[in-house]
Amino acid sequence: MAAPASVAIEFDGPLEPAFSSLNVSNSNGKQVNTAKAEVDPNDRKSIHVALPALPPDTYTVHWVAVAPDGHRTHGDYSFKVK
Repeated sequence: MAAPASVAIEFDGPLEPAFSSLNVSNSNGKQVNTAKAEVDPNDRKSIHVALPALPPDTYTVHWVAVAPDGHRTHGDYSFKVK
């Protein structure tokens, strides 16, 4: 897989921007995104973060989604850059 320029996740419902997050770390656990994740103001179901140029490695996306009613969910998934 070629390195992505950003990561975006779309959820079923709107997110609370102040409490939702999205970070990407390398195989050593170091966060690689320097930009802060942003909830799209025109589509509050979507959060994205820009990424720097990524060298070959396995990366993990860590996300936290908080709904306006305070319900919190979180998860992660991985991708590999060759």
